[in-house]
Amino acid sequence: MSPTSWTPAALLADLLACLRFYSRLPVPVLAFEREPFAMLDFRRATRMLPMAGALLGALGGLALWLASRAGLSPLPASALAIAALLLATGCFHEDGLADTADGFGGGASIARKLEIMKDSRIGTYGGAALVLSLLLRVILLAELVGIFGVPATVTIMVCAAAASRAVALMPLTLLPAARTDGAAFAAAKPSSSALVMAGCVSILLAAVPLAAGVPTSRLGLGLLAMLVAAALMTEISRRQIGGQTGDVAGAAQQLAEIAFLCVLASHAAL
Repeated sequence: MSPTSWTPAALLADLLACLRFYSRLPVPVLAFEREPFAMLDFRRATRMLPMAGALLGALGGLALWLASRAGLSPLPASALAIAALLLATGCFHEDGLADTADGFGGGASIARKLEIMKDSRIGTYGGAALVLSLLLRVILLAELVGIFGVPATVTIMVCAAAASRAVALMPLTLLPAARTDGAAFAAAKPSSSALVMAGCVSILLAAVPLAAGVPTSRLGLGLLAMLVAAALMTEISRRQIGGQTGDVAGAAQQLAEIAFLCVLASHAAL
């Protein structure tokens, strides 16, 4: 299959590859896939990352809907929705957030920061970052249920999961790898065509919350907040370690998703 192929089979293969890399879902192997378990081809496959994110967000949304139908109030239903996301992804981005917080917060030099980030143990900074991330996301989802209702909040989860994974490509695209090992060094940067398609898919998926009644101005500001959060994480990483790692991309996704949810849950008049 040509690396530049735009056939339905090639797009489906990229979608499955993204799901295998970014989740713990039992993704089937299709007959036309040549190397289904090879390292993700970031140059091309990331064009389908928002769609993979949308599917993961839909799983979380399904958990929210089922919990709500079972009679649970918004807060425990939201907690179960986030739990479903964590199970589906294997805490992929949360791990990056914790490692980044530990490294940036606890290291005195670039070498030490990278050493801490590579350590699988979680320190105080990482633990605090995880608690805050999970707490904010659960509370914000519950707030969104109160504002927009369960069906619209499900569409917001789909949009958030898709677009946040697209903007999380920003540090991988704009910064060099900070070390000469690990996934971020082995992976080639996404191509311009892959980035354009990822952006277009994210914009199309943003139309789903609009159809559910989420105001255009609120949604647009939320997407802008995502970009700002990812850009901020990219700049922080440049100053802290002179480049990027896969953990930084994970942290960018988490910050972008939280920024998006914060804007949509805000009671400020627009």
